Amino acid sequence: MPEPVTGPVVAPTREDEVVTAASEVVGGPLGRYAWGRRRWFGAAGILVLLTALTFAIGMVQKKPCYDATWQNATERYTHMCYSDLPYLYTLRGFAENEWPYSDDPTVRARYPQVMEYPVGISYYAWGASWVTQWITHPDTSLRYAAPVEDLPGLPGMDHEVRVFTVVNVVGFAVAALLATWLLAGTNRRRPWDAAAFALSPALALSGIVNWDLLAVAFVAGALWAWSRGRPLLTGVLVGLGTATKLYPLFLLGGLLLICWRRRHWRAYAAALVGAALAWVVADLPAYVTGPSEWKVFWTFNTDRGADLGSLWLVGSQIADVTLKPHTINLWSWVLFALWCAGVLVLGLRAPRTPRLAQLGFLIVAGFLLVNKVYSPQYVLWLLPLAVLARPRWRDQLVWQASEVVYFCCVWWYLGGQLTAGATDDVPFYWLAVLVRVAGELYLVGIVVRDILRPWHDPVVASASAVAPDPVLARL
Repeated sequence: MPEPVTGPVVAPTREDEVVTAASEVVGGPLGRYAWGRRRWFGAAGILVLLTALTFAIGMVQKKPCYDATWQNATERYTHMCYSDLPYLYTLRGFAENEWPYSDDPTVRARYPQVMEYPVGISYYAWGASWVTQWITHPDTSLRYAAPVEDLPGLPGMDHEVRVFTVVNVVGFAVAALLATWLLAGTNRRRPWDAAAFALSPALALSGIVNWDLLAVAFVAGALWAWSRGRPLLTGVLVGLGTATKLYPLFLLGGLLLICWRRRHWRAYAAALVGAALAWVVADLPAYVTGPSEWKVFWTFNTDRGADLGSLWLVGSQIADVTLKPHTINLWSWVLFALWCAGVLVLGLRAPRTPRLAQLGFLIVAGFLLVNKVYSPQYVLWLLPLAVLARPRWRDQLVWQASEVVYFCCVWWYLGGQLTAGATDDVPFYWLAVLVRVAGELYLVGIVVRDILRPWHDPVVASASAVAPDPVLARL
């Protein structure tokens, strides 16, 4: 369970070479009487403020699309301000307050496409639609008689869509602030490790593309709960995260390895039960009201072909072949199973039990590398895990720079700006995907090295400086 907390808070300006160099602009490394050390406003408070600033910058970056209500097809790609939120307000029935999992034949005839996301996102979006209409008080007499495709053009709908987007984004901001606070508290000697999350360009650029930040908050909560020795709460947060996005489920694999090495089977059982119960409770309303609609998320992803950001898409475009969804599903899961087996062997052979953030990062990274889609906002899945798995600014900057390159190129690709002359080839987009993969593999390699050679791990090194690690002493 959690390791004892001893010693003072680690100052990044004294430990991280990049931060040390950057600190010269504001007077050099942290001193003994620095303001940030005061209890009444410590590291967590400063990091929350920095997160708010980063998120605000991201919102400003989306302003061109907001002004055009996301209706300018060219601008949303050239200005890289696309978001799924405004489109799904009218296309999934939220403009008419329809329950996402209604099995009413009339509703399904009007809205045959059910929300393709897990229940947590659907509930959140449905609640946001009610708040939107409580704020806007729209005249709904016209919309019920109009075809769905005509809803965006109805009077007042532009304003309503903007309000819906803002209501969602306010919740995302709260999720981001909460995630920062939780990450800062995961290791009480190292709260500043969360700064790479708070100041992340990936957070600014991708935070409002979709609803993924909701799951990020649950992952941060699970990391915090585990660090505080609360396995049941850890499981509950993993379960709720899985009901929001599938990937938090993979944290249970990391927990299994940790508990295996430490023989903490009771703790793992508590986490497993908590996750299962939380997931069932969260999914139950959707399943009871519309079992067929509840299954859409699973069938949608099964039937999906090679899509944005994946190596499968790059390979199929370069070879000019169409890969069947079944083939991609089979091989992606085989490759992911082999990746997980490798992480298991790595964790069991490591001289010291790896940290949950390290294992979680490796598993989720493997899933994304072999998955048939890597949407631009999926970088948020890795972000809270990565900043704790390898709390060094140099490595974070290398990885996040590769993600920023991909973020820019994917929108230009969708906008048709990356085609090569008169052909349909998109070599710059292929290169951007490979750059992102290379950046991710770079960070994977660094984390693997830290696990095999723990004296390279900043977290272990800072702890050993206060209390010598008997495992490292034997190496």
